[in-house]
Amino acid sequence: MPIFWLSENNTDFPNPELAEKEGVLAVGGDLSTERLLAAYRQGIFPWFGPGEPILWWSPDPRAVLFPEELKVAKSMRPYFNQGKFGLTFDQQFETVMRMCGKVRRHTWITREMLQAYARLHELGYAHSVEVWQDGQLVGGLYGLALGRVFFGESMFTKVSNASKFGFISLVRRLQARGFRLIDCQQETRHLSSLGARPVPRKTFLAYLRENQLEETPTGKWSAWLAEE
Repeated sequence: MPIFWLSENNTDFPNPELAEKEGVLAVGGDLSTERLLAAYRQGIFPWFGPGEPILWWSPDPRAVLFPEELKVAKSMRPYFNQGKFGLTFDQQFETVMRMCGKVRRHTWITREMLQAYARLHELGYAHSVEVWQDGQLVGGLYGLALGRVFFGESMFTKVSNASKFGFISLVRRLQARGFRLIDCQQETRHLSSLGARPVPRKTFLAYLRENQLEETPTGKWSAWLAEE
């Protein structure tokens, strides 16, 4: 399949099913709010290294988590029952992004990416989960919400099970509010242990088409997700 080149003046994407076997669909364009929202609505996301052109991806299969399939290991129960961690939402968005890049060495979280997603956060589309212990930020994750789908981007942990605690807490709250799907992008052992599984890209895109009829809950999630 050919790789499509995008211009800065046109935010249209080619059909995501035309992506290469590895998942690359297009090159170029920019990280404007309009383009990013258009991309995520079609199951496309940016992923590229420092100094590289912007690469847009649509992998097949796609790793997803259906909230009702969330797996919570017995070893995690004390973290919830004994209140070992504190939890907030949308309190430290940019810090969470920076920590994902630093702790997990995700070199693709560049200044350009940080600025682009910070704009989405200000508009109420991008959100963060913060996990605290003794007043210190020890874990977290961030992503986008469109309709009733949450598109996870990255997570980090500085102490054992902090990111799992944040992820489980988020999924439970989103399920209670009618979210149908968590996009995990690519399968990993960590996410598989929590219930994520691969689905064909066609299946994933069908969910997204249905999701476009759903209203997006924009705004800060500080209070909206404060209680289960």
